[in-house]
Parts: sequence; structure tokens; C-alpha cells
Amino acid sequence: MIVITAPTGHIGSHVLDILLKPDTGAREDLRVIVRDPAKLPDSVRGRVDVVTGSHGDAETVNTAFAGADAVFWLVPPNPRAASLDAAYSGFTRAAAKAFSAHGVTHVVGVSALGRGTPVAGRAGLVTASLAMDDFIASTGVAYRALANGSFMDNVLRQVASIRDEGVFRDVVAADRAAPVVATRDIAAAAASLLLDRSWTGADEVPVLGPEDLSPVDMARIMSDVLGRPIGYERQSLDDFSAALAASGVGSAFVEGYLDMMRSKDAGLDAGVQRTRHTTSPTTFRAWCEQILKPAV
Repeated sequence: MIVITAPTGHIGSHVLDILLKPDTGAREDLRVIVRDPAKLPDSVRGRVDVVTGSHGDAETVNTAFAGADAVFWLVPPNPRAASLDAAYSGFTRAAAKAFSAHGVTHVVGVSALGRGTPVAGRAGLVTASLAMDDFIASTGVAYRALANGSFMDNVLRQVASIRDEGVFRDVVAADRAAPVVATRDIAAAAASLLLDRSWTGADEVPVLGPEDLSPVDMARIMSDVLGRPIGYERQSLDDFSAALAASGVGSAFVEGYLDMMRSKDAGLDAGVQRTRHTTSPTTFRAWCEQILKPAV
């Protein structure tokens, strides 16, 4: 039995789709934890066991993890959390107890690049995510943290400015090249680990994408694919902070985002060498052609 958290999100939905394919996950019983089962596609709802609730809730995870061998773990964003520790390790606390109580043997979690870099200890959301990884590993469960750079799919948040203004914005230097990865590739890595389960101990699995790209590189590729100029505009940290606060993000997460972006600009994501084992297949150009262009 595999339990999938956040099954309606960008990554969890891809994990679920992969595991439901006859040639990959047919031998596995699947269970999902979801707040609103109506958000599951009709084609999915009848093929999985559904536990309704939050996977941060003790009663919910105790129900969901009974009889489970493996869990896909993804902490949902909670931008109004009182602290980053509460949002990550705090949210995970009930699940960590339930892993042990129900004999869950393998957990695959979504995390971030940065461990071992000079700025990892002051990287905001990333630092909190790495602390969560350590907390899960301390339970004794076999754990793999998928260590990712920035998501290509985050560009979708800027569809309006790309379409209407021809502008793509970020807060890092225009020439700061770093790994970018498609969420579907993260899901594929997760599904492979969940199906295998021959691994032991705790470790990271970097998922880097096929190349490092700077914001200028990304704007150039978007221009090529969309057939019109897309420029990069570097946003100040003050403007970025103000925009987050205006959208309702709490002070702890505002500071967490700022610390994370400062650290990314200082090379947070540059600590892992790209090899055939850490390289995922989807190029940014392919992602733009398949995902961004229809959205724009």
C-alpha cells in the first residue's frame, strides 16, 4: 500500500497518474489523503482508497497509514503559519509518530537543494525544509528527500505579466544560472522510489533538470517559443516583500521567502554536480512549448 499526500497538487497529481498507469503501479494498492475528494478526477476517485482530511492531523494520518508500506510526503504551503518550523516540522509531527506506530517502512518527501552550502543555515523556507528532512529521518524510516531547485511550473504564476507586458520577473541577478526542474520530473522520481523500495537509510536524491539557466536564458527561451520578445525584470527585495505582504502572506513566510531568495542569489542551488543520475529529462524549452504556451 502506497499513501499519497497532496494528490491534487502539481506534484502529487502527477505521482498519482504515474502510479495508476497499468504498466507502472498496477501491483500496488493506492490510498490518498485529500481535504476535498471532489477535487479528484472522476477517473481517479473510484480507483484509490480515499481518506478525507489534512495530513497534518493525527487522526487522519493514523487512519491513512494503517497497513501502508510507503508514503509520498509533501507539506502544503501555509503562508500564514506562525513560524517556518510550525509550517514544516510542526506539520509533519503527527505523521512522524504515525510512521512508527503503523510500521511504514519507506517515505519519499519533496525538499530542496542547498544542504552543505555555506548559506543553507539561513535560507528561510529551504532551511526549514531541510530540518523537516532530518526530523523524518530521525524516526528510523527509510527516507529519500527529493532535492529540487526552482520549479519551471512557478513561471505559470506570471502568465498575465508575460502575456500582457512581455515581462518575466524574479529577484535574482540576471546572469545567475541555476537548476530548474519540471514538477512532472519530480513526480517521476518519486514514483520510481515508491515502487522500488529496495533502498534503506536516509539520503537525498537531487532532481536538477537537464541544464542550469539564468533568468535571461529563460526569458530568451520564452521569447523563442512564444514568438515575441519577453524581457527579464529584476525585482527589488523590498518590492518583492511588499507584494507578498499585500497578498496576505504572514511575516514569518515573508522573511522566509526573502532569506531563501537571497540565498539562491548567493548560490544555494549550486552545490550538486549534474550527472546522469541527477539529471531529469524535461528541458525548459519543451516545458514552455507544452505547458507555458497554451497557458499564455
